[in-house]
Amino acid sequence: MISDIKIGITGLPGAGKTYALMQVIEMLQQSGEVTIGGMIDEPIMEGRRRVGFLCRDLMTGRTETFAHLDYESRIMVGKIGVDVSKLDSVAVEAILNACECCDIIVIDEVGKMEVESERFVQAVRDALDVDKPMILTLHKKSRNPLLQDIRRRDDVRILEVTPTNRNLLPHKIVRLMNGENI
Repeated sequence: MISDIKIGITGLPGAGKTYALMQVIEMLQQSGEVTIGGMIDEPIMEGRRRVGFLCRDLMTGRTETFAHLDYESRIMVGKIGVDVSKLDSVAVEAILNACECCDIIVIDEVGKMEVESERFVQAVRDALDVDKPMILTLHKKSRNPLLQDIRRRDDVRILEVTPTNRNLLPHKIVRLMNGENI
Protein backbone atom coordinates (compact mmCIF):
# COMPACT_ATOMS: atom_id res chain seq x y z
CA MET A 1 0.00 0.00 0.00
CA ILE A 2 1.54 3.26 -1.14
CA SER A 3 1.01 6.22 1.21
CA ASP A 4 0.05 9.67 -0.09
CA ILE A 5 3.49 11.04 0.77
CA LYS A 6 5.08 13.70 -1.42
CA ILE A 7 8.88 13.53 -1.53
CA GLY A 8 11.23 16.15 -2.89
CA ILE A 9 14.72 14.97 -3.79
CA THR A 10 17.23 17.79 -3.79
CA GLY A 11 20.99 17.99 -4.20
CA LEU A 12 23.75 19.72 -6.06
CA PRO A 13 24.05 19.24 -9.84
CA GLY A 14 25.60 15.84 -10.51
CA ALA A 15 24.83 14.53 -7.00
CA GLY A 16 22.48 11.89 -8.40
CA LYS A 17 18.91 13.24 -8.08
CA THR A 18 17.68 11.64 -11.29
CA TYR A 19 19.72 8.49 -10.62
CA ALA A 20 18.07 8.09 -7.19
CA LEU A 21 14.64 8.80 -8.71
CA MET A 22 15.12 6.19 -11.45
CA GLN A 23 16.14 3.62 -8.81
CA VAL A 24 12.94 4.37 -6.84
CA ILE A 25 10.80 4.02 -9.99
CA GLU A 26 12.46 0.70 -10.81
CA MET A 27 11.88 -0.65 -7.27
CA LEU A 28 8.23 0.48 -7.23
CA GLN A 29 7.59 -1.01 -10.68
CA GLN A 30 8.98 -4.38 -9.56
CA SER A 31 6.01 -4.72 -7.22
CA GLY A 32 3.81 -4.53 -10.32
CA GLU A 33 1.00 -2.97 -8.29
CA VAL A 34 1.36 0.71 -9.17
CA THR A 35 1.22 2.85 -12.29
CA ILE A 36 3.79 5.61 -12.40
CA GLY A 37 3.49 8.63 -14.66
CA GLY A 38 4.99 12.03 -15.15
CA MET A 39 8.19 13.24 -16.72
CA ILE A 40 11.95 12.76 -16.54
CA ASP A 41 14.69 15.11 -17.77
CA GLU A 42 17.68 13.39 -19.32
CA PRO A 43 20.97 15.03 -20.28
CA ILE A 44 22.17 14.82 -23.87
CA MET A 45 25.87 14.05 -23.83
CA GLU A 46 28.58 14.35 -26.45
CA GLY A 47 31.42 12.42 -24.89
CA ARG A 48 31.68 13.82 -21.37
CA ARG A 49 30.13 17.17 -22.30
CA ARG A 50 26.48 17.96 -21.56
CA VAL A 51 25.06 19.67 -24.66
CA GLY A 52 21.35 19.69 -23.87
CA PHE A 53 18.37 18.07 -22.20
CA LEU A 54 15.41 16.07 -23.33
CA CYS A 55 12.14 15.45 -21.54
CA ARG A 56 10.56 11.98 -21.51
CA ASP A 57 6.94 11.09 -20.71
CA LEU A 58 7.11 8.04 -18.40
CA MET A 59 3.78 6.64 -19.62
CA THR A 60 4.10 7.07 -23.38
CA GLY A 61 7.87 7.15 -23.79
CA ARG A 62 7.53 10.26 -25.95
CA THR A 63 10.61 12.51 -25.85
CA GLU A 64 11.43 16.03 -26.93
CA THR A 65 14.73 17.92 -26.81
CA PHE A 66 13.81 21.15 -25.02
CA ALA A 67 17.22 22.60 -24.26
CA HIS A 68 20.42 22.55 -26.32
CA LEU A 69 23.63 24.47 -26.96
CA ASP A 70 22.48 24.90 -30.58
CA TYR A 71 19.14 26.53 -29.65
CA GLU A 72 18.87 30.28 -30.04
CA SER A 73 16.36 31.41 -27.44
CA ARG A 74 15.49 34.41 -25.32
CA ILE A 75 15.74 31.94 -22.41
CA MET A 76 19.32 30.92 -21.78
CA VAL A 77 20.59 28.88 -18.83
CA GLY A 78 24.32 29.23 -19.06
CA LYS A 79 25.08 28.56 -22.73
CA ILE A 80 22.04 26.33 -23.22
CA GLY A 81 19.00 27.71 -25.03
CA VAL A 82 15.58 26.59 -23.78
CA ASP A 83 12.56 25.99 -26.03
CA VAL A 84 9.63 26.23 -23.59
CA SER A 85 7.07 25.04 -26.17
CA LYS A 86 8.94 21.73 -26.55
CA LEU A 87 9.09 21.30 -22.77
CA ASP A 88 5.37 22.05 -22.50
CA SER A 89 4.43 19.60 -25.27
CA VAL A 90 5.84 16.64 -23.33
CA ALA A 91 6.25 17.63 -19.67
CA VAL A 92 2.95 19.41 -19.05
CA GLU A 93 0.94 16.70 -20.83
CA ALA A 94 2.81 13.99 -18.89
CA ILE A 95 2.18 15.67 -15.52
CA LEU A 96 -1.52 16.29 -16.18
CA ASN A 97 -1.97 12.73 -17.47
CA ALA A 98 -0.23 11.32 -14.37
CA CYS A 99 -2.53 13.35 -12.11
CA GLU A 100 -5.57 11.76 -13.77
CA CYS A 101 -4.46 8.23 -14.60
CA CYS A 102 -1.56 7.11 -12.39
CA ASP A 103 -1.02 5.97 -8.82
CA ILE A 104 2.26 7.90 -8.43
CA ILE A 105 3.23 11.26 -9.98
CA VAL A 106 6.88 11.87 -10.93
CA ILE A 107 8.30 15.29 -11.82
CA ASP A 108 12.01 15.47 -12.72
CA GLU A 109 13.12 18.19 -12.49
CA VAL A 110 11.77 21.42 -11.03
CA GLY A 111 14.86 23.36 -12.06
CA LYS A 112 16.10 26.58 -13.62
CA MET A 113 15.12 25.70 -17.19
CA GLU A 114 11.76 24.17 -16.40
CA VAL A 115 10.44 27.04 -14.26
CA GLU A 116 10.78 29.34 -17.29
CA SER A 117 7.55 27.72 -18.51
CA GLU A 118 4.39 29.17 -16.95
CA ARG A 119 2.43 26.09 -18.04
CA PHE A 120 4.98 23.80 -16.37
CA VAL A 121 4.87 25.83 -13.13
CA GLN A 122 1.06 25.68 -13.10
CA ALA A 123 1.06 21.93 -13.85
CA VAL A 124 3.42 21.33 -10.90
CA ARG A 125 1.25 23.48 -8.60
CA ASP A 126 -1.88 21.58 -9.71
CA ALA A 127 -0.15 18.20 -9.24
CA LEU A 128 0.90 19.13 -5.70
CA ASP A 129 -2.78 19.58 -4.82
CA VAL A 130 -3.75 16.10 -6.08
CA ASP A 131 -4.20 13.50 -3.32
CA LYS A 132 -1.64 11.08 -4.75
CA PRO A 133 1.91 10.18 -3.82
CA MET A 134 4.49 12.22 -5.68
CA ILE A 135 8.23 12.30 -6.15
CA LEU A 136 9.88 15.49 -7.42
CA THR A 137 13.48 16.39 -7.96
CA LEU A 138 14.27 19.96 -7.00
CA HIS A 139 17.09 22.32 -7.92
CA LYS A 140 18.98 22.86 -4.66
CA LYS A 141 19.83 26.56 -4.73
CA SER A 142 17.14 28.19 -6.85
CA ARG A 143 15.20 31.06 -5.30
CA ASN A 144 12.35 30.62 -7.76
CA PRO A 145 8.94 31.17 -6.04
CA LEU A 146 7.70 27.69 -7.05
CA LEU A 147 10.70 25.98 -5.48
CA GLN A 148 10.41 28.10 -2.34
CA ASP A 149 6.70 27.23 -2.09
CA ILE A 150 7.44 23.51 -2.45
CA ARG A 151 10.12 23.67 0.26
CA ARG A 152 7.68 25.43 2.63
CA ARG A 153 4.84 22.94 2.19
CA ASP A 154 4.05 20.79 5.21
CA ASP A 155 3.02 17.85 3.02
CA VAL A 156 6.35 17.58 1.13
CA ARG A 157 9.27 15.78 2.75
CA ILE A 158 12.58 17.04 1.35
CA LEU A 159 15.51 14.62 1.20
CA GLU A 160 18.98 15.54 -0.02
CA VAL A 161 20.94 13.18 -2.24
CA THR A 162 24.71 13.20 -2.01
CA PRO A 163 27.34 11.03 -3.71
CA THR A 164 27.63 9.24 -0.34
CA ASN A 165 23.93 8.38 0.16
CA ARG A 166 22.69 8.08 -3.45
CA ASN A 167 22.70 4.27 -3.34
CA LEU A 168 20.88 4.08 0.02
CA LEU A 169 18.41 6.95 -0.49
CA PRO A 170 16.17 5.11 -3.02
CA HIS A 171 15.59 2.30 -0.47
CA LYS A 172 14.67 4.89 2.19
CA ILE A 173 12.24 6.61 -0.23
CA VAL A 174 10.53 3.32 -1.10
CA ARG A 175 10.13 2.55 2.62
CA LEU A 176 8.62 6.01 3.19
CA MET A 177 6.25 5.50 0.26
CA ASN A 178 5.21 2.17 1.74
CA GLY A 179 4.14 4.03 4.88
CA GLU A 180 7.09 3.17 7.14
CA ASN A 181 8.12 5.82 9.65
CA ILE A 182 11.79 6.64 9.15
